[in-house]
Amino acid sequence: MSALSRRRLLGTGALTAAGAAVATATASPARAAVPTGATSPSGLPAREASASVDVVVVGGGLSGLTAARDLIAAGRSVLVLEARDRPGGRVYGMPLGDGTTSEGGAEFIGPTQNRIAALAKDMGVATFPTYNSGKNVYYREGKRSLYATDGLLGAVPPDWGVLDLEPALLSLGGMAKKVPVGEPWKAPDAEDWDSQTFHTWSRSHSLSAGARFLLDEFVSSTLSVRSKEVSLLYVLNYIASAGDESNPGTVDRLINTKGGGQETRFVGGSQEVPLRLAARLGDRIRYNAPVRSITVDGSTVTVAADGITVSCKRVVVAMSPAIANKIDYSPALPAARAQLMQRYPMGSIAKFVAVYDTPFWRADGLTGQAVADSGAIDATFDNSPPDGSRGILMGFMNQSNIRKLDGASPDDVRAAGLAAFTALFGDKATSPVRTAFQRWDNETWSGGGPVGVAPPGVLTEFGPALRTPCGPIHWAGTETSTFWTGYMDGAVRSGERVAAEVTAAL
Repeated sequence: MSALSRRRLLGTGALTAAGAAVATATASPARAAVPTGATSPSGLPAREASASVDVVVVGGGLSGLTAARDLIAAGRSVLVLEARDRPGGRVYGMPLGDGTTSEGGAEFIGPTQNRIAALAKDMGVATFPTYNSGKNVYYREGKRSLYATDGLLGAVPPDWGVLDLEPALLSLGGMAKKVPVGEPWKAPDAEDWDSQTFHTWSRSHSLSAGARFLLDEFVSSTLSVRSKEVSLLYVLNYIASAGDESNPGTVDRLINTKGGGQETRFVGGSQEVPLRLAARLGDRIRYNAPVRSITVDGSTVTVAADGITVSCKRVVVAMSPAIANKIDYSPALPAARAQLMQRYPMGSIAKFVAVYDTPFWRADGLTGQAVADSGAIDATFDNSPPDGSRGILMGFMNQSNIRKLDGASPDDVRAAGLAAFTALFGDKATSPVRTAFQRWDNETWSGGGPVGVAPPGVLTEFGPALRTPCGPIHWAGTETSTFWTGYMDGAVRSGERVAAEVTAAL
């Protein structure tokens, strides 16, 4: 196999792509303060129980904040209603208990993720390279081994199953090239690809246990679902989306650290981007205001949230389809949109972080990246600060791994996480200074992460409803993005797209 094709196999060693990881501990606030003051920048009363604006944006994540920014720039009055007491949505600075934070949500950016990069630059948030020097850890069937990602064998892990994996991944890449990015239902073989799970396809295109495990891990670490839970067509579109208008999406860019979606991190953590953008919007954001209903009556839309009712001309619902389904719409939404929201679940994911005095794995010649077939954690990254002044290991608890911890005590979760780190990185991992944990699948206003996924049959039947407005109601969120769906870049792109759409409609 060529060096390039070998690097296609397991670019990160953790096969992590959805940008959902834990960043460096920083002194940044974990939460933005709820805005106060008598009057907002738009002249709206900041704490009144009713208001009237041109556009209401439902959701204060990156997509909603970006949409609000662009609509305001276009001269429209805007109010953002956010259910949480902070901005950012699935971008979150998780408190470590010592006055610093570590990212409990989306973290990484990489090549072709141009829109989040531009937004971060505008916000004054710098970047630094993800630590990627040394060997990766591969843990399968109770055996731990190390492999280099830049040596003679490229990124191939020490498992003969990867010889079986190469043709499967080449086939995936070839099929993804046939998918119209953002419109997978228009692919020539869409009906066939959407009639089967990724699990079904992978079993018919691989024979060895090693290849099948790595194909399953590819889905687990990018989407936080089991391969039997997601449509093959959805996975192909996810690959196709890992690019931009000038660069087609590829498996390599999706899974790699160097040259891929995990290449770069934000100084101070990715939460700095929404925090600073929200600060610019000021009292145009109302926190602790979950939207309960959206009522359309002629040319007027009434949005009722906890503590406030707003009249407007247009509404942007900037959240995942599953969470958007919690809102009561009157009159009822068209069947295609309503049925889509019932069929677009979130993955199950949690982040476990252990903080150490030093990044000891670096001295052992390790990147901090690992992939495992057992234990509570199936993928890891080194998320230490840029200067390496202390060590932070992050582990993904994905799909059934985190569901097995339903009802577990914090002590039990901590024990499970540290046991996994110890198996991967040795006894030095057993005694961290502190740990932190963020679970998304039972978090009320996310319901999971990193992204909503489509089981078989959903995209071909209901996919066009992802972005199609329902009268004055418009849809945003990373799930609606063409490129980099599931990532921060996709969220920003969706906000920019919907703002232009609403501006044109007004």
